[in-house]
Amino acid sequence: MSTTTETKRPRRALPPLMQLTDAAAERLRALYATGEGGRLLRIAVKTKGCSGLSYDLSWVDAPEPTDERVTDKEVTVLVDRKASLFLIGTTMDYEQKAMSAGFTFTNPNEKGRCGCGESFHV
Repeated sequence: MSTTTETKRPRRALPPLMQLTDAAAERLRALYATGEGGRLLRIAVKTKGCSGLSYDLSWVDAPEPTDERVTDKEVTVLVDRKASLFLIGTTMDYEQKAMSAGFTFTNPNEKGRCGCGESFHV
């Protein structure tokens, strides 16, 4: 009689759904403390632009039942569950340039962007 033991391989840890840079967290704290107090930023992905998808940011009073709650650097954002697969491992930043300022995304799932930078594809 022989016995074999099957060794289970440890599960590989999934990357976080999203991370915030210090600049993004600081900007969100400022927005949450002022005009958007009591509301949360919700991140979704919409069909738009010449590459197919674009990031959609909106302020909401309450999360949808299916929203993912991401807390990083003690700041919370919501992610639309339908966008989760497109955003795994994404880093959200806040950039200020000479003529513009806004949130940007470094998404390891992107395969390309359109020339104007408005949309991306995976």
